[in-house]
Amino acid sequence: MSGFALLALRFGIFAEGRFMGKVLDEWVYDTQEFVRTKLPHLILVVIIALILMRLLRLITGRMIRVAERHAADSTRIGQVRTLAGIVRTTGIAVILLIVSMVLLASVGVNLAPLLASAGVAGVAIGLAAQTIVKDVLNGALILIEDQFNVGDVVTLAGLSGTVEAMTLRKTTIRGADGTLYMVPNSQITTVANQSVDFSVATINISVDFSADPNKVIEILTEIAAEVRNSPAFKDVFLAEPQILGVDALKGSQLIFPVVFKTKATRQVGPVREFQRRVRIALEEHQMLPGDPMRVFSTFGNAPAGAESTAGPAAGLEASHAPHDPTTIKPQETNPFTAES
Repeated sequence: MSGFALLALRFGIFAEGRFMGKVLDEWVYDTQEFVRTKLPHLILVVIIALILMRLLRLITGRMIRVAERHAADSTRIGQVRTLAGIVRTTGIAVILLIVSMVLLASVGVNLAPLLASAGVAGVAIGLAAQTIVKDVLNGALILIEDQFNVGDVVTLAGLSGTVEAMTLRKTTIRGADGTLYMVPNSQITTVANQSVDFSVATINISVDFSADPNKVIEILTEIAAEVRNSPAFKDVFLAEPQILGVDALKGSQLIFPVVFKTKATRQVGPVREFQRRVRIALEEHQMLPGDPMRVFSTFGNAPAGAESTAGPAAGLEASHAPHDPTTIKPQETNPFTAES
């Protein structure tokens, strides 16, 4: 049919030797040249592009299947799926862009002005959206390196809370007071993840200077063992509590650090229960908690504010005791009138 149409065009203005006839001859020659030299090249480029897109889909699908088989939780699987989708979409877009440029070049389109315009536009867009690009790149690295997941308790960009959502551009954190923070991924330079492996809590128990340190250590050891073996917390601890002895002397205080090693983010309950039992035990053993404002009149006397259990002889002996200069009440002077 096309041959008959070509023969029909050979009459009239398309007759051989006339202007339009010569144009028709050039069209036929260009078509033959395109089919002979460029069409096989284009077909090869399209076949390679289809193969690359197929390989890209296979690789990303393999990533998802491996994550589903080995990932510990559904959050990690969701992250891998998100990353695989981004890689697949970006790769296909790049492949189609290259194929389109090859097709345009093959039909004689001059790509130099187009590439120059695209370069200028790319620079302008890059300068305007460089923060977004940094957000996306940093978000991809966070997903690849598995720095934190949804539900983890973290500190990011000086903000602490629970991760509620993650995208390539931002991370959403819910603070302890209910405040919702949106943190751009480009602002995340240091990640403090409190939900990985284990948590360590150190409780500083302050006891009055008059208490026997050995007795205090014995009481704290007993209480820590009771909390460790209680039904509510026996599955929380990863190691036995450590009583580190007297860590510091601050005025009339003795500081006893107690260290708990528990499962990640599970240390709050045992710490509160331990402090509750310490309060009850100090009262049962008639020990005073440490108070930096408490002052002793003498080394051997009871601290100020405590009820005296000694008889009159102790009071008479105390009256002849030398005065402690640290207990002398400072002279109160009006700083404005200098009057006492």
